[in-house]
Amino acid sequence: RAPAWTECEVHDLIAVWGNETVLAELRSKRRNANTYAKVSKGMKDRGYNRDMQQCRVKIKELRQAYQRTRDVNSRSGSEPQTCRFYDELHAILGGAASTNPPMFYDSVSGSSETTEEHFQKEEDD
Repeated sequence: RAPAWTECEVHDLIAVWGNETVLAELRSKRRNANTYAKVSKGMKDRGYNRDMQQCRVKIKELRQAYQRTRDVNSRSGSEPQTCRFYDELHAILGGAASTNPPMFYDSVSGSSETTEEHFQKEEDD
């Protein structure tokens, strides 16, 4: 049996997993062995000795804990729940897109702003 994951190790795993390239690969492919091998290598680069299977299982456990927490919190009348690492998981599994408004880029002036700011300006003009 593999040794238990330390809190610091899980934070590093989430950091490796949260890399845009890794997330994109996990979303787009059915067979993810090569991606989990990259995660394992990322963990080795950070000084840990975790194989791709251990990384896959831990990511699966974290994803399930996050999803259970989201499901409970989506029911009205229930006490708000959280799980360990919820904020970090929310950033990579569900929160990032909804918390950042879309950006509008003006290629003529080279400026960018949130879509909301852009349309507010247009209304003012």
